[in-house]
Amino acid sequence: MNLMMKSIIIHSAYDLRIQNYPLEEFGENEIEITTSVGGVCGTDLHYYQDGGFGAIKLKEPMILGHEVSGYISKLGSNVKKFKEGDLVAISPSRPCNKCKYCSLGLQNQCLNMRFYGSAMPFPHIQGAFREKLIVRPEQCVLAEGISPSEAAMAEPLSVCLHATSKAKNIFGKKVLIIGSGPIGTLCTLIVKRSGASQIVVTDIKDNSLYFTKKIGVNELINVKKNVDVLNAYKEQKGYFDITFECSGTENGLKDAIETTKTNGTIIQVGLGSNLNFPLVTFTSKELKYIGSFRFHQEFPLAIDLMQKKIIDVKPFITHSFKMDEAEKAFKVALNPDLKSMKTQINFN
Repeated sequence: MNLMMKSIIIHSAYDLRIQNYPLEEFGENEIEITTSVGGVCGTDLHYYQDGGFGAIKLKEPMILGHEVSGYISKLGSNVKKFKEGDLVAISPSRPCNKCKYCSLGLQNQCLNMRFYGSAMPFPHIQGAFREKLIVRPEQCVLAEGISPSEAAMAEPLSVCLHATSKAKNIFGKKVLIIGSGPIGTLCTLIVKRSGASQIVVTDIKDNSLYFTKKIGVNELINVKKNVDVLNAYKEQKGYFDITFECSGTENGLKDAIETTKTNGTIIQVGLGSNLNFPLVTFTSKELKYIGSFRFHQEFPLAIDLMQKKIIDVKPFITHSFKMDEAEKAFKVALNPDLKSMKTQINFN
């Protein structure tokens, strides 16, 4: 009989429970992880607050979580790369490496992807918010020299590395970032490192912009209070060369299309519900609209950038809770009145 592990399971909107879930079978090619830290992602919050996002809804209870780090507690007999006690970041990306997209190096588009904590397929793919995990060696990246909390930030940082790679060349460009949550903030860090000549960041909450201010950008705009400031950038068919739309909202997409200059590029990073698309404006300005979804190859790079101190995520890890306080962690992450950026859960 498999061991039972305490796990954080969502049953429906606002029905979050700490329950036992069986540990998977352990094989000679696998690694057992004692989970250390997990970050609460926007997707987790959608499942908690809405029971899903867009057309994707929970059909059965599901373990949440995909931003995790942990310590190796057991190695399969065929695993040679690691040793017990190693701190590793765990990639939630588990492609089949056999389908047509994997064969093209597009593992993030895998037809048989098993990404932790996803209700896209049914049965749902169980997440990583549990005391122990059985993982494949290729999911693990040694996180020597950084903390478990930093290692758990590899996943959102990978999302942003994948998104910014879609821009091809950011150096010397005028860049707008719409939405200053964890993803927008990490995108801002990368854009600044990439040599953008001007960076403007917008959000509807001062608390989110508070953290972006620490990075040092050219302008911060609360579009709920100062919409006229952003409207000035819409004149003469737009101003920005590249826009990263990280809010996943209809207003955010509208602002992106109106402020990006003719022949400019919009990269859609935020995932919300299906949005009304201002097709006429988009088409007449001959804009390029590029979707960015998850990541794969970027995961080791995210760890490397943190280890080399090129990217410092520590200022954006604002709250930490014990596993038994999981619901409190989710409520803090959702509270617009708190200066919260990344809320994490400690599993040991």
